[in-house]
Amino acid sequence: MRKPAAAAILSALLCGLGQWSNRQWIKGFVFAALGAAGLYALIFGLADELKGLITLGTQPTGFVKVGKLTKMVEGDHSIFMMIRGLVALVAALLFVFFYVLNIRDAYLVAKAVEAGGAARSFKQSLSSMGQRNFAYLVLLPAFVSISFLTVLPLVFSILIAFTNYADPILPPAKLVDWVGLDNFSKMLRLRQWSHTFGGVLLWTVVWAVIATATTYVGGILVAVLIHQPRVRFKKFWRTALIIPFAIPNMVSLLVMRNMFNNQFGPINDYLRRMGLGGLPWLTDPFWAKATVLMVNMWIGIPISMILAFGVLTTIPKDLYEAADADGAGAYHRLRYITMPMVLFSTAPILIMQFAGNINNFNVIYLLTNGEPVNIHYQFAGHTDLLVTWLYKLALNQSQFSFASVIGIFIFLIVGSLSIWSYTRTRSYREEDMIQ
Repeated sequence: MRKPAAAAILSALLCGLGQWSNRQWIKGFVFAALGAAGLYALIFGLADELKGLITLGTQPTGFVKVGKLTKMVEGDHSIFMMIRGLVALVAALLFVFFYVLNIRDAYLVAKAVEAGGAARSFKQSLSSMGQRNFAYLVLLPAFVSISFLTVLPLVFSILIAFTNYADPILPPAKLVDWVGLDNFSKMLRLRQWSHTFGGVLLWTVVWAVIATATTYVGGILVAVLIHQPRVRFKKFWRTALIIPFAIPNMVSLLVMRNMFNNQFGPINDYLRRMGLGGLPWLTDPFWAKATVLMVNMWIGIPISMILAFGVLTTIPKDLYEAADADGAGAYHRLRYITMPMVLFSTAPILIMQFAGNINNFNVIYLLTNGEPVNIHYQFAGHTDLLVTWLYKLALNQSQFSFASVIGIFIFLIVGSLSIWSYTRTRSYREEDMIQ
């Protein structure tokens, strides 16, 4: 058998053995120690945690009668077992990665020696790894942090959708079980859930389209108007219109909620003094939706205006001078010069705003709390978006599994629409052509 294959087989049998066959004694010892520690942890620690991830517990917390006494026995907590099982799964995958790396290292070193080279010492191997894989070593802490702080919670929330973790099945009193796609089936099949999901989804899409269009177009138009040479006091207008963006959203929304209050709000008070009568801004379904759209324009237009200002300053003045020489009016300059340049530069931002409006929790929750109540919906109101409905299901109703299902739907909707829209923008096509 050739030496590279033999070294690989030896490392597969025992970590570090292939390195020893290549006469790399210190590296072999390090690999053997790490392999032994990982194997011990996998057999005597991680195996039980992985088993708990599969079973989610076998003994619920309850009272057991011992003789004449009734004693409370602490059982398994399914959610904690799921979390520990996920951590154990990541650790097991890291060990598998190290195991494969150990085999690959033994094979490559033996192959280099067979070709006439010399096996590097442990110090030389560390120096070479630091030079060749410096970028990976620097990114390793960030990768580990992202894995445990971002990826693990995301996977955990996805797995909840495939369990029956919802009131009244709440640990530790009761054990959670895997139910497969049953929650997805209920969400689409049962009328009490499907009707609510369809209505909230429709309003979410309508809200995202109108909110994005109004703030984006409004911000660009305001920026173009202020950018006109005839407009004076440009600094004043920029400062005045950017104030809503400078104030924290929470403060603005809570103030707006009081201003649009049906009973003591100043807006209705002024309308009554003018003899027009008050409007049910936050209690009527139509007016509540119109109100959140208007308030969102107040908050969102300054953001688009700032972006448009940055683009307008980069448009060459020669284009406008050439257009004036050809007799083009203000409308044609806006249509054929300004808008194409602005759209080209801000198309990815437009998609980001659309995705952000689908998940625009603050405007809806702080302004209307999803109300007015819809008696035909399941734990949702007329102005609830999918994200606010998810929040109510998880925090108020303890319907964690259904909330996780909605979260997956939101991810699929936002992800697919964002990718589909971005790949059709001019900026993406031109960037792809350059590459």
